[in-house]
Amino acid sequence: MQKILVIGAGKSTAVLIKYFQDKSKSENLHITIGDISIQNAKSLAGNHPNTNAIALDVFDKNSREEAIKKADIIVSMLPARFHIEVAKDCLRLEKSMVTASYVSEEMQELHEEVKNKGLIFMNEIGVDPGIDHMSAMQVIDRIRNQGGKVILFESFTGGLVAPESDTNLWNYKFTWNPRNVVVAGQGSAAEFLQEGTYKYIPYHKLFRRTEFLEVEGYGRFEAYANRNSLKYQSIYGLEDILTLYRGTIRRVGFSKAWNIFVQLGMTADDYTLANSEHMSYRDFTNSFLAYSPTDSVELKLRHYLKIDQDDIIWDKLLELDVFNTDKKIGIPNATPAQALQKILMDNWTLDQGDKDMIVMYHKFGYELDGKRKQIDATMVCTGKDQKYTAMARTVGLPVAMATLRILNNEITSTGVQIPIQEEIYTPILKELEEYGIIFKEKEQEYLGYNPDGVKG
Repeated sequence: MQKILVIGAGKSTAVLIKYFQDKSKSENLHITIGDISIQNAKSLAGNHPNTNAIALDVFDKNSREEAIKKADIIVSMLPARFHIEVAKDCLRLEKSMVTASYVSEEMQELHEEVKNKGLIFMNEIGVDPGIDHMSAMQVIDRIRNQGGKVILFESFTGGLVAPESDTNLWNYKFTWNPRNVVVAGQGSAAEFLQEGTYKYIPYHKLFRRTEFLEVEGYGRFEAYANRNSLKYQSIYGLEDILTLYRGTIRRVGFSKAWNIFVQLGMTADDYTLANSEHMSYRDFTNSFLAYSPTDSVELKLRHYLKIDQDDIIWDKLLELDVFNTDKKIGIPNATPAQALQKILMDNWTLDQGDKDMIVMYHKFGYELDGKRKQIDATMVCTGKDQKYTAMARTVGLPVAMATLRILNNEITSTGVQIPIQEEIYTPILKELEEYGIIFKEKEQEYLGYNPDGVKG
């Protein structure tokens, strides 16, 4: 029997476990779920005969090693910063492992040792990163195999609320880690290539430099730039490309309204607020505005940011209760970002019957036989319910599929890997189609860099 250890029983793990359980008889699998909360692990294990749950504290070296030692392969669904502890055990105990997270510098440093031991440490095999890598490389390799040259690559992904559950003015609800949404884009300027020119967008300008996208059947979206698009030049072998841009998808109008928080300073995460646990939402908002003995908080904010009272942005702010005097932040020593997150979670948490949605959009411009052409590839995945969300499906399924293929020696490239090779992406993308995760392609004459965008 092939033994799989899954460490971490978070939101993205439910679909992963179900996949393994459905395959357990035909593939002769036994699944162990380890989590610091035995109840979370038992909930995912259910009463399945080939699944058991254990309490596993990733910081308890002895129990962690004991669990890893008993398994044939390890799937780490822990927060990204904890993968390295698992990876070092896997290296020492000679076990392959799979994660959905970006390859950290510490993980990359293990590459030669992992390779020398004939192991596979597969990373970036979730949705973004993961499905984005595989779907992009499939088209890029196809263009190259035809003798074409890629001159433009734009890639966008968003975790959104499904249309039937879109019930607020922001057209947004949290479908993944709320903290990551609040602090998105901070730390460094967004870097990308446009028509052979290096471009940079500093954080304070990020949400006013957006590009519009149209997805058939789902309407119009906007996208703001991710921090570093340039690293994908070497990853995808696009050293000669003219335009390279990656971004995050939102509904149109979100970024302009979000920019209010950025300009006020509410997304800052590098200092704490005095007396934050007793602050009302109104106090929090007022703390970023100048003192006035006569003007209200509302009037000060409108004047400072030049928001008309009939502007939809004003309605969006009112909807979030940012001027409420009764609701409290309730977090000691909160940073502005933590306080803002608390306010947003009141309004943007998915309700019991809500469904989420993942939208991915790739644009490829290429030259072939003296002509310039363009391929637009889109994928939309809608969740089934609160447990089997679109996020859980698009993260959990490719992780599970890669794990099984490593176990069965169908993926053979050793070392610290990401899924950009044909032996990885072709079978996984094909199997994902069986689960409704399908890319629709449209080919047309090359339109060049999107004239509707305002990045330039």
